[in-house]
Amino acid sequence: MSFDAKTREQSDTMLTGIVQRARQQPRTEFYLAVGHAGSLIGFARLDLGGVQAAKLGYALHADHWGHGHATDAVRTLIHFGFDTLGLHRISAAIGPNNPASVAVVEHLGFTHEGRLRDHVHTGGAWRDSLLYSISTTGRTGRSR
Repeated sequence: MSFDAKTREQSDTMLTGIVQRARQQPRTEFYLAVGHAGSLIGFARLDLGGVQAAKLGYALHADHWGHGHATDAVRTLIHFGFDTLGLHRISAAIGPNNPASVAVVEHLGFTHEGRLRDHVHTGGAWRDSLLYSISTTGRTGRSR
């Protein structure tokens, strides 16, 4: 995700906003809590935009990286997005210095589309993003 680390207070404020927006009709975003051993360790989301399209994002506590949690969450949102929401396309913008995140989306069948220059401002500086996407036409035969 393209935001800096948050304090506990900032996280609480963020969660309050998520819950409030989940009550809006029509909904423009869907969040999935990621838990492990009874604790919240992260989240994944689909941010709806355009016609039958969404942007994917996810964040996990660093102690839980590399255990398949992100892959499971993204797989769940792909199925939800295509099968329940009727989306045609899901995209993800990933920092170039995040090979683990690139591996998640590539494993799940996303295609690399290119590089977005100076795409997000995080950590006090502008950062490029690598753009990946998956669509209903590119889904068959992919890892599920």
